[in-house]
Amino acid sequence: MKKSIYLMICLFFSFVLTYSAHANKLLNQCKSTNVKYENSYFVSNDGDNYKGDGSRLKPWKNISVAVLKVEDGSSIIVKPGIYQGAIKIRRKFEKGILVKSEFPYQAKITNNQRVIAFIGNASNIIFEGFDIFHTNNNTKPLVVHIDGGGSKNVNNITLKNNIIHDSYNNDLLKINNGAKDIKVFCNMFYNQGDSDEHIDINSASNVQIQSNIFFNDFNGSNREITNKSSSYIVIKDSNGSDDWLIGANNIQVNGNIFFNWQGSPGYGFVLVGEDGKSYFEATNIKIFNNLMLGNSKISMRSPFGVKGAKDIWFYNNTITGDLPSNAFAMRVNNEGENKTSTNLFFYNNIWSDPLGTMGIGSSEKSIDFSDTYLHQLNTFVMESNIIWNGGESLPYSFFDAINPNDDNNLTVIDPTFPDNRHLVPPIWNAKRNEFNDGSFSISETFNRLVYFYGSPKFPSNIQKSLNSEYIPLYNILGQRRKQPHTAGAL
Repeated sequence: MKKSIYLMICLFFSFVLTYSAHANKLLNQCKSTNVKYENSYFVSNDGDNYKGDGSRLKPWKNISVAVLKVEDGSSIIVKPGIYQGAIKIRRKFEKGILVKSEFPYQAKITNNQRVIAFIGNASNIIFEGFDIFHTNNNTKPLVVHIDGGGSKNVNNITLKNNIIHDSYNNDLLKINNGAKDIKVFCNMFYNQGDSDEHIDINSASNVQIQSNIFFNDFNGSNREITNKSSSYIVIKDSNGSDDWLIGANNIQVNGNIFFNWQGSPGYGFVLVGEDGKSYFEATNIKIFNNLMLGNSKISMRSPFGVKGAKDIWFYNNTITGDLPSNAFAMRVNNEGENKTSTNLFFYNNIWSDPLGTMGIGSSEKSIDFSDTYLHQLNTFVMESNIIWNGGESLPYSFFDAINPNDDNNLTVIDPTFPDNRHLVPPIWNAKRNEFNDGSFSISETFNRLVYFYGSPKFPSNIQKSLNSEYIPLYNILGQRRKQPHTAGAL
């Protein structure tokens, strides 16, 4: 008996130490921006734009004013409070500036129109630690807009550790019109508008979407679930030659978490290409290290989709849970004037349906592994993936170009992921200054989700020979991958 108690104590502390190690890794990855700025200025609700000088004792009242007045190479510290009205940032900085909430998520920025816009010549700006949202259900259009204006002048913008939520009539974040060198790190996104996205990357270049959390919980924001919202992330080009590039280019979606689908049955977590254009709407797209959780009973089209795009890499992702959908893995198709998608690569992923619903012909369950008509895909490679269908046989469709047996190095084994059906959506509770899962920071919530729902119980079961050329050096938690490598995000 004593030996058993001792063993339990050891296991408990092992769990704590392991969880802490994971947390420390991600905290280092998402910690406050480590940039030395020459001067610090302050913004406060009780400040004055005319009589203030930006000091701690005489702060300015508005962020827009502060951005206009500070020297290049400065930081702007925003005190707790609610800041209403549009923020438009047009200024170019050479050294760069940091605009930061003094305490994470306690400076709240809201408006009944577009809340924050980076336009004109805005460049070299880090925006960090805010709670950003629309005021009410009559608000439109966007929450945050990074608008290149057709040129390369809007560049080097970083959004980090912000909660961006509740757009009612459009996207939460739009990056478009030729914006380039954009980083979206360690944020939380939830509850976009009908027919819209969490992030719309539309004719932009060199964009990194990393270590963010994406989900919907409309009831948590006292909103109706309409089942009309679109993908969490879309990567495309709607405007053709109206700006300096054709086709979104060089986009990375790396190490994010997607869950709690409440949208349209025609969309999914990530969609590359959408508008049926005659050119490739996206090229050189890398989607890796992501965790996609099927914890919702609401059906989607497929967690990943491609329309009229080329050179797409989808590797070391983990898709797990009961995922009601038309296709459990991916959909590749043409619409309108689309070119036929080509050069799609699927390496080292884990697709795990613990209930064995792949291949079951029901409107509430997955039907196919993929929905990919033979004539709508040119070239693809499937290699070194793990597919588990709850012990049932893997689906096969003569009409689809991509099937599990296209992987010559396929492993069929149960990676034994934890049950995610009772996952608590981590809506931010501003009154308690904590998330609904009990976390106090986005990085803490991120770690909990990965550790509790994205970690195989028996990692040794899925160690295998992988395509080492495409294994990321670091995993979803920012840890250096160990040898021998394993598939999936972790």
